[in-house]
Amino acid sequence: MDDSQARSLEQIRAFLAGSGEVRFAGQRREEVYGWVEQTLVHHQYASMDRPGKTLVRRYIARMTGLSRAQVTRLISRYGDTGRVKAAAYQRIRFATRYTAADVNLLAYVDQAHGNLSGPATRRILEREYSEYGQAAYLRLSAISVAHLYRLRYSEAYRKRNTSYQPTRPTPIPIGERRKPQPQGIPGYLRIDTVHQGDQDGRKGLYHINAVDEVTQWEIVAAAPQISELWLMPVLEAILSQFPFVIRGFHSDNGSEFINYNVAELLSKLLIEQTKSRAYHSGDNGLVESKNGALIRKHIGYGHIDAKHAEAMEQFHRQHLNPYVNFHRPCAVPKVVTEANGKRRRVYLRWATPFELFRESPRCESCLRPGVTLSELESFAQTQSDTEAALAMQRAKRKLFASFHRTGTA
Repeated sequence: MDDSQARSLEQIRAFLAGSGEVRFAGQRREEVYGWVEQTLVHHQYASMDRPGKTLVRRYIARMTGLSRAQVTRLISRYGDTGRVKAAAYQRIRFATRYTAADVNLLAYVDQAHGNLSGPATRRILEREYSEYGQAAYLRLSAISVAHLYRLRYSEAYRKRNTSYQPTRPTPIPIGERRKPQPQGIPGYLRIDTVHQGDQDGRKGLYHINAVDEVTQWEIVAAAPQISELWLMPVLEAILSQFPFVIRGFHSDNGSEFINYNVAELLSKLLIEQTKSRAYHSGDNGLVESKNGALIRKHIGYGHIDAKHAEAMEQFHRQHLNPYVNFHRPCAVPKVVTEANGKRRRVYLRWATPFELFRESPRCESCLRPGVTLSELESFAQTQSDTEAALAMQRAKRKLFASFHRTGTA
């Protein structure tokens, strides 16, 4: 803006009266604010009397086209700072509680454990800090499940971070058709088989999955076939891996478990045998849900040749079973009875099977001979939850790599 003809108060007064001339040369806000600052400095606005200040205010408003309130704000800013500049925009930001390092740590834990549910992951984060003293988990140990999912959906997190054979019924009258009633005592197993599919006429191996109803203690084994020759030794090995005495054995009506050889073995060990009832698909639902949550999650659905059963069995015994029972939280059901008498399960707590066993009444009296609670507690402390998960994942990758080296998966 060129105001060379209005350099004194008399000239300004004449301009405002309509006799002055003005020529606009600046249109951007920075130029307008610069001109306002120069005008205030030139006329020494701070030392002027009230009539002079009023005259300069009117002059600035006429030249710039700004409102009276805007001119007042610019002059106030000049009085405070000696400059007339646009105020920097200050975006309102909420305080950030979880840092980028926390997001990376959460992604690290999820990769190690195979992306468990929010409540289970939250329990692991709590245990890493409270049980194992990992200081890096301090903030994440108190995270809510809702906010944990928010972090999982964030861009930073996502940057950090796979043959089915139906069960054949059998008419053999072995085992009692009823649902087991453990009465809160460990040792009542639910058992089922999972097949790794057929390929080009070759049979895949079988997983045998056994889950204790009270503590959710889970033992997984592998066998090249589910015939009597192969299944019986594996079944004996499964029963021996549980730290407590086995009292019940429940399965569906498949012939792999409903046969005289299995019945003789269980009878010798004083284990009662039951089987699922007709039209009660939930009788063996616990182990069937574990089939998907554990075996399908970590081993997948693809074909694995039966000749790899021994290697798979070693992986289950040395890595997967210890991780599941000592370091992987599972949902603890609570049966709620509605006003209309209907019963439903709610899941308010997550804990590892070892924690649940330790809390069961008279847990030490349930242990097998030669097994002590102090030994189990000592074993649980040898690794943190995430360390055990990483060791299991490394062993699994090595196992799968050995399948490809031999040419069959």
